Amino acid sequence: MERDIRTVEDVLRLLDGLFAPDADRWTAGAADWWDGFYGDRDRPVPFFVAEPDENLVSYVARGLVPPGRALDLGCGPGRNALHLAGLGFAVDAVDLSPAALAWAGDRARAAGAAVRFHHGDAFALTAPDGPLAGPYDLVYDSGCFHHLPPHRRISYLALLDRVLAPGGHFGLTCFAAGEMGSELPDAAFYRRSRLEGGLAYTPEALRGIFAGLTEVELRRMRDEPPESGRFGERFLWTALFRRPGGTGGGGA
Repeated sequence: MERDIRTVEDVLRLLDGLFAPDADRWTAGAADWWDGFYGDRDRPVPFFVAEPDENLVSYVARGLVPPGRALDLGCGPGRNALHLAGLGFAVDAVDLSPAALAWAGDRARAAGAAVRFHHGDAFALTAPDGPLAGPYDLVYDSGCFHHLPPHRRISYLALLDRVLAPGGHFGLTCFAAGEMGSELPDAAFYRRSRLEGGLAYTPEALRGIFAGLTEVELRRMRDEPPESGRFGERFLWTALFRRPGGTGGGGA
């Protein structure tokens, strides 16, 4: 007879286990799935391009986010991490997939970019005694958050609380309701044991989840033509939040 639930983390792991194994995209056990996803570098996947998010480019260009220490969550092949490094940021980038990190490493060597890549679960690596303990002036997530089950938002907010510096910025791109991702209510994902490819969000939902941060900008990502040198797809929200305290960045 098991009676071993004692902590919040025990509860979160129990809830992780309510999902079918092939639905897992967020724990260390998902590495094989992501390796298969990134294994063919020629697949026609929009974000396989070696181009940074248009909103991230804009944040730095407008002085909203000054150079400093940056953490790229779910970095994939490293396109945003390399862009930040090229602008003078000291960048740590983390991903579950060895295949994605190998690709990112190849790109970094070709570009002569100094990025510290880390393999593993960002929730574990950002623990107080982990290698990504912070503080970071920028935490950036392009496409990781919407693959988390609802209960792991608790872990995500705790991660930001641990590593984001006072006055630091948090940037996010995620599926936009009405365009991409599932609009089922949170409870339905547990009944189905699946995440239906990822969760869609509304601006109101994002503002509620990240209510402890100050909104700087929240808008739809802009479409970018192939020749722009930037990634942009309108099925995503882009959001920039600032943690209270510190001196922060410049204005719009």
